[in-house]
Amino acid sequence: MTDDHVFIYSPEQLKYRFHQEHPFNQKRLSITKDLLIKLGALDEDRIVPAREASIEELLLVHDEDYIQAVLNASEGQVRSSYRTAFGIGTDDTPAFTDMHQAAAWLVGGTLEAVDQVFEKGHKHALNLGGGLHHGFKGKASGFCIYNDSSIAIEYIRRKYGARVLYVDTDAHHGDGVQWAFYNDSDVCTFSVHESGRFLFPGTGNVNERGHGDGYGTSFNIPVEAFTEDESFLHVYKEAMRSIVDHFKPDVILTQNGADAHYYDPLTHLCGTMSLYHEIPRIAHELAHEYCDGRWIAVGGGGYDIWRVVPRAWSLVWLEMSNQRGLLKKGIPGDWLNAWQEESPVSLPEGWYDRTDMYPDIPRKKEIEQKNQRTLDNSLKVIEKIKQNQ
Repeated sequence: MTDDHVFIYSPEQLKYRFHQEHPFNQKRLSITKDLLIKLGALDEDRIVPAREASIEELLLVHDEDYIQAVLNASEGQVRSSYRTAFGIGTDDTPAFTDMHQAAAWLVGGTLEAVDQVFEKGHKHALNLGGGLHHGFKGKASGFCIYNDSSIAIEYIRRKYGARVLYVDTDAHHGDGVQWAFYNDSDVCTFSVHESGRFLFPGTGNVNERGHGDGYGTSFNIPVEAFTEDESFLHVYKEAMRSIVDHFKPDVILTQNGADAHYYDPLTHLCGTMSLYHEIPRIAHELAHEYCDGRWIAVGGGGYDIWRVVPRAWSLVWLEMSNQRGLLKKGIPGDWLNAWQEESPVSLPEGWYDRTDMYPDIPRKKEIEQKNQRTLDNSLKVIEKIKQNQ
């Protein structure tokens, strides 16, 4: 293990919990961390504590009246207007005690990751507690109160003057981050996600390309429902290299939602663990090729917290820390024994999924062709910009 990567984590990040039945369950952080420790991939001295983001840091992106509403809701003062005005108290984002503090710790984890890379000299930093990409300037949305990635990007721009490429492979479109920097020529957002025709948030169309000075710095590839590994990875790899070469970032920030998997209960894609072996590998490779290795990674969606998220997120760390060789050991038996009784499903014993995990997709060829057309359409803007230079 080299000394160019850090794992950001604090127990306070586990307090981001809406209620017992809510699909967003931060227990996945504990399960993932335990898997990495039992695998021998994570030592306690490699873990850097997160911190609670300050009000001033939250104000880099969020409105003051919105932050005040979150503070009020944290103390049980939820007004009837909060649901429509601020998105607080909805089914997706209900209020809970100390929600401000819990959300601020997730933001602070991502800001700590930024400082570890830009100040402490580490090449890579991982904050799995981050990735809350649906939060808007003045409104909570889609399980997200504060948008840690947007805040981190603005923090990077102001403190370090760097150009940021934000890459989002969550099954849901990274809308909050995209709209925060839609007019900004120094921030490029790239999202591969399930088409919004039938999935929240309904945005992320291929023609959302940025506006004004930011035209040509927003890329979306909305893949078809039931997209499988090969097609998803094809569009991701092709677009990723083209976009990085076009934008030439100083740092890459990846959001690693794990909900494009077939087992995820909230989406309609047919990904397997093969996705999560490849997605961080490409990001890692390009970070070294274009950004002197600077790569910051956060978590995101992922609602099968037993079979999918721990393996998918462990693979980000194994790639980041150059420890993929540990995969030969398989899933540690002591991890399986520690969690199987609590898990409502059988835990996986391997790092890859069975090839017969789901039935054949009848529209496979049609889906692949549609995704290819979407990829081609998304990248057209790069050629257009080159022609006009």
